[in-house]
Amino acid sequence: MYKFEARQTILPQDFFLPFGGKLNPENQWCKLAGLINWGILEDQYIDNFKDVNVGQKALSVRVAVGSLIIQNKKTLSDRETVQEITENPYMQYFIGLEAFTEKAPFDPSMMVHFRKRLDKDIINEINEMIANPDRDDSDKKPPNDKGTPAGKLGTTEITNGPEINQGKLLLDATCVPADIHYPTDIWLLNNVRESLEEIIDVLHFPHIGDRNKPRTYRETAHKDFLNFSKSKRPNGKKIRKATGQQLRYIRRDFKIIDELIKISPLELLDKRQYQNLLVSREIYRQQLQMYRNKNHSVEDRIVSLHMPFIRPIVRGKTNATVEFGAKLAISVVNGYSFMEHLSFDNFNEGITLKASVENFKQRFGHYPEAVIADKIYRNRQNIAYCKERGIRLSGPPLGRPVKDAELRRQQYHQEREDSSIRNAVEGKFGEGKRFYGLNRIMTRLQSTSETVIAMQLLVMN
Repeated sequence: MYKFEARQTILPQDFFLPFGGKLNPENQWCKLAGLINWGILEDQYIDNFKDVNVGQKALSVRVAVGSLIIQNKKTLSDRETVQEITENPYMQYFIGLEAFTEKAPFDPSMMVHFRKRLDKDIINEINEMIANPDRDDSDKKPPNDKGTPAGKLGTTEITNGPEINQGKLLLDATCVPADIHYPTDIWLLNNVRESLEEIIDVLHFPHIGDRNKPRTYRETAHKDFLNFSKSKRPNGKKIRKATGQQLRYIRRDFKIIDELIKISPLELLDKRQYQNLLVSREIYRQQLQMYRNKNHSVEDRIVSLHMPFIRPIVRGKTNATVEFGAKLAISVVNGYSFMEHLSFDNFNEGITLKASVENFKQRFGHYPEAVIADKIYRNRQNIAYCKERGIRLSGPPLGRPVKDAELRRQQYHQEREDSSIRNAVEGKFGEGKRFYGLNRIMTRLQSTSETVIAMQLLVMN
């Protein structure tokens, strides 16, 4: 573990290179370093790193933020990120080092601590700084309850002036898949059974020689699972039979664990095993309920033993009717993307419109001229809300089509224009998923997954 302290900002020409020469100020990392007000970051977020440890090595908040930006921009693992930084003097300058060093500036395990301490709200605030480096932070407001920081944000196209609606706000949502095996009931129950067998071994270990090892039939259960897995196209009858088998094995394991708990303390389990025990009980309850009711739907359905916060997100897409991960709603203004809502539970993106419009007003000082969004945002509440504020909401008006041919033609051309404008937000999702890892989040914790998603929006900006 390391302690954190602020470093003094240096210019590219002052960065010391032992092999001679100077850094090129036109390099992408030198330019990117100039877009971020590192001093403000140090002042605002140094408290997040206090009492982290008593340290071996002093690192700055800039090292943490810079390393996360490098990782997401290059789509690297933790080890690869540290290796790239160690080999590249421009990256070392970007994270705030004063001279090139051939030794790794920190251990790869520190990347996990960076993600834990720089949550999505902090990353979203840094995103606002990058989107507008001239923002006045003296009257910056705290983040709102949707995770988007609120502050004055001016651009070259939209200026803070009279209360006149200006600019366009683009809204859309997507699913950000997590890195999990595509879940099936049999596969999930098999994972639960194997986890319970590990817990039984740990709880029984102090009593080896005094008590016979409980009979779990693990080899038979594993054989049953393999026989089912090798079936090319199992019908409903085979699936139900295999599900019932695994449920009965798990029920037996729980009875054994309940008996062992009477003579062995749960303190024998490590944190991972204890969490797996709690999650396994809930998975067993859900799967047993669906098995008895002969359906495949249950509230807050868990689809991963090791990532129980993941929920199935029904998308209705051609290539993936259901995706497993977080649902992300963003807004796009002048090419910059902002997180408006992020949740691992499914939600109707239409409910985010009002908050997104208010966030726009807090950033720019006025409401947008138009909100460009798809049909799901066009409910009566949103239409009335936009009408009260003089905002045009894209899409045809409610009710019967107008009879006037000229007015119909104008509406048609307006819809075509709005549709072409809305392609920008679709393009942002494509850019993030193709080039920045938004198509698969590799982190394992809910908090760090949220940080990575927010960081990828920042890197795109």
